[in-house]
Amino acid sequence: MTNLNSLFLSQAYKDCWDDYNRSLKLRSFPRWDYVILTASNEQQAEGFRKQIADRQNFLPRGTKFIAIPDRDGRRVGSGGATLEVLRYLHEQEESFDSLRVLVIHSGGDSKRVPQYSALGKLFSPVPHELPNGRSSTLFDEFMICMSSVPSRIREGMVLLSGDVLLLFNPLQIDYNNVGAAAISFKENVETGKNHGVYLNGPDGNVKCCLQKKSVEVLREAGAVNESGCVDIDTGALIFSTDIMKSLYSLIETDADYDRNVNERTRLSLYADFLYPLASDSTLEDFYREKPEGEFCPELTAARTRVWEVLRPYRMKLLRLAPAKFIHFGTTREILELMNGGVDEYHYLGWSRKVGSSIRSDVSGYNSVLSSRASVGKDCYLEVSYVHGNSRIGSHSVLSYIDVQDQVIPDNVVLHGLKQRNGKFIVRIFGVNDNPKENRLFGRDLDELEDTLGVRLWEENGQAHTLWSAALYQEADTIREATDAALELYEIVTGGKDFDRSLWTAASHKSLCAGFNEADPDAIIAWNKRMADLVTMDGIAKAIRDQVPAGSIRKLQSLTKIQKEWLRKRLRKADFGEKMRLHYYLGVILEDENEVQECFRIIQSEVLEATIKSLAYNEQARIVTDHHTVRLPLRVNWGGGWSDTPPYCNEKGGTVLNAAILLNGEKPVEVTLERIPEQKVVFDSRDMDVHGEFDTIEPLQATGDPYDPFALQKACLLACGIIPREGHTLGEILERLGSGFVMHSEVRNVPKGSGLGTSSILSAACVKAVFEFMGIAYTEEDLYAHVLAMEQIMSTGGGWQDQVGGITPGLKYITSMPGLQQQLQVAHIELSPQTKKELDERFVLIYTGQRRLARNLLRDVVGRYVGNEPDSLFALEEIQKTAALMRFELERGNVDGFAKLLDYHWELSKKIDAGSSNTLIEQIFSSIEELVDGKLVCGAGGGGFLQVILKKGVTRQMVEERLKEVFMDSLVGVADCNLVWE
Repeated sequence: MTNLNSLFLSQAYKDCWDDYNRSLKLRSFPRWDYVILTASNEQQAEGFRKQIADRQNFLPRGTKFIAIPDRDGRRVGSGGATLEVLRYLHEQEESFDSLRVLVIHSGGDSKRVPQYSALGKLFSPVPHELPNGRSSTLFDEFMICMSSVPSRIREGMVLLSGDVLLLFNPLQIDYNNVGAAAISFKENVETGKNHGVYLNGPDGNVKCCLQKKSVEVLREAGAVNESGCVDIDTGALIFSTDIMKSLYSLIETDADYDRNVNERTRLSLYADFLYPLASDSTLEDFYREKPEGEFCPELTAARTRVWEVLRPYRMKLLRLAPAKFIHFGTTREILELMNGGVDEYHYLGWSRKVGSSIRSDVSGYNSVLSSRASVGKDCYLEVSYVHGNSRIGSHSVLSYIDVQDQVIPDNVVLHGLKQRNGKFIVRIFGVNDNPKENRLFGRDLDELEDTLGVRLWEENGQAHTLWSAALYQEADTIREATDAALELYEIVTGGKDFDRSLWTAASHKSLCAGFNEADPDAIIAWNKRMADLVTMDGIAKAIRDQVPAGSIRKLQSLTKIQKEWLRKRLRKADFGEKMRLHYYLGVILEDENEVQECFRIIQSEVLEATIKSLAYNEQARIVTDHHTVRLPLRVNWGGGWSDTPPYCNEKGGTVLNAAILLNGEKPVEVTLERIPEQKVVFDSRDMDVHGEFDTIEPLQATGDPYDPFALQKACLLACGIIPREGHTLGEILERLGSGFVMHSEVRNVPKGSGLGTSSILSAACVKAVFEFMGIAYTEEDLYAHVLAMEQIMSTGGGWQDQVGGITPGLKYITSMPGLQQQLQVAHIELSPQTKKELDERFVLIYTGQRRLARNLLRDVVGRYVGNEPDSLFALEEIQKTAALMRFELERGNVDGFAKLLDYHWELSKKIDAGSSNTLIEQIFSSIEELVDGKLVCGAGGGGFLQVILKKGVTRQMVEERLKEVFMDSLVGVADCNLVWE
């Protein structure tokens, strides 16, 4: 199909979709008064009704949807079914006038596609996800594509064939409500020979109808144009109300109804009702026209009467173009459609995968394929669940089946059905088998019956076909039924010995019986179950494939099936999947509780891993009356955020930072002193809080973010001075030698500085406690205990701050992935010239503002957990940048380091857009020509900024520029020195 035609039909479909939505929402919009589906029997009609009920929210409320079965469940032909429709309408309405009726003839057995028999081919899948997210069926496509037609006809009846999808622009329908009209498309003669073909007359009316004629006959009749195309009978017809009345006259009395609507007469819509409407038709030729059933006197009499009532009318030929005719005929055609043919309809949104969580090149519709299962070439999974270590052969179709740890052969169809009695059958047959014939997997069934010594057909005179052969065993479970079907395959193909006693002891059904006794509720329930499982499996695979949480379609709530799936999945999920399942569901459901559960899991699992090595230290003793620890602050140069859980736990972290003095001093101070009283006292001068404890329980209570002494309590627990549970405070203090006071203070550092004060204060507390209590330690011990302390406080923060402040100089800190982080700290030696150049060119600038209160950590971690691409890229890149910074500084290239600082700033903004704001951008802009590199301190958004000056630029020049721009505000150069020793 040309691009122009594709564009035309794509736009036509969009217009139909818009009209479909208008029919749902606007009362005044022209819509069908009736949509009537014909069915082969009451069981099929019941299934149709339930399918319609399941779609009630997606169908126009002003339209009546009716399913009418063939009379007494016996085949009365498509013409007889049409008369049944008219009989029903006459019973419901006073007149046919002003009615708009859509009739979809869908009463076939679908013998050539048995997996659709129970559904009815009308409700068979179409490889199209609708714009509202639903997986489509032929019926859904009919409702959409035909929603524009009521506005093109004033009254009358439109009839469609239920196995043909028509794509066209309804605005091309030019019908004046007189007589009949046939909708025709141009198709290649090779396609036309297998369908009906119209021959057009000079007056625009149909001259004759050529049903399934050879190419030669079509050419001789003049039906083939110079392009080798014919006017194909699409099965779409329009009857005026006058024709409706004339046809109704055929069944006006009960006697007429009995004569013309029965299994023997079996009138055909296409062979019997269209023939008299063609201008070149003759009654003699009409009598000879091939019937839907058999020639008989009853049919001849009925045709005589049909000729009388319809011969006065003519049938206009509506040739629509561009247009497309898609016939859903055989299993082989469907398999070819799904494995390549569907690409021809990509402009309509059709796809090889619809509503399926399949990441391989396997075609699927509402199906789940687990990562452990393997599928051969050109398979199609349809409303099926393939999991465990299943192995599916090539060119096979799985339909409505659950396969776990089973092996399915090549070139087979495997279709599951639940029966009304609660049992299951699984039908297996070859992709190329024709159920109208007497063969299965290439083997003659009469020969098979004789060889096995069993009866496959119970009724005398019953046609011996695959359709009617009782081959398929009933079972209590779908698994048992699948095993029985696979065993049948082995028996038929000679791969397994036959046990006659086991066969005769079991109940077997034919394709026909399985269809007639199928449970329609179970079919709908399985559809819904698979849709639910596809959604959840799709979320799991989206997590695995790093699809951003925000790009996944929103859900209102989880169904019972989805909740059960989630419960089982969480039970076996690892740390990463567990937290992401909750986060993704929080985003998809817009449920804050799920998001909070994600962060609770991160905190609890990291805490559990971190503190499991901690122990109550019964050897600790107070060894001095008074001890003070003072620590510097830190500036982060590279890798910030890579040290934060859960990123560091999954990917490891890499950070480069340096210690600094502010205003010439180490501003973080912790002092412990002995007191005679048997109590513990906490005194925080900068926070202006004071607390005294003479019992142990309040000291063991952690996790309250509003506790003013959370830090001090966490320190005593992490260092093993206070056990996590049990014991008494008096007992502990007696062993320690006395009570004590812990003074803590951060002097002359504004809140929200970005210089790591809170974590460095934690480090100072641990260091002070170790030294006050005579506990020997290494640098690694300090880092580990501060990490544990941070986790006990549930801050969710990283590990770089405390490392940056515990020791002087430049540190390159790395960790490997793991819940329990093991830090490797390298003290970087720089040349005296490099240190001197950094001292001269490094400048700290105070913004004068504190970052606005917002859930910073949650946003940054959420973007990582939610697999936002910018965040994932930037977090990976900043680790590389930290390593390159070390490289440049070790070789004395401060200019190269400055460029990397600039690059890091751009990455930081990808991780957290809130790290910058108007003031920060204005500060950087005002000194742009004075600096070579710039970065915020910490998370940014306020506090301090850091820059590397251009060579020859002084701090005084920067100070003057800032004063010039920001005058008497708090913005200015800070008194800062790098601490090298």
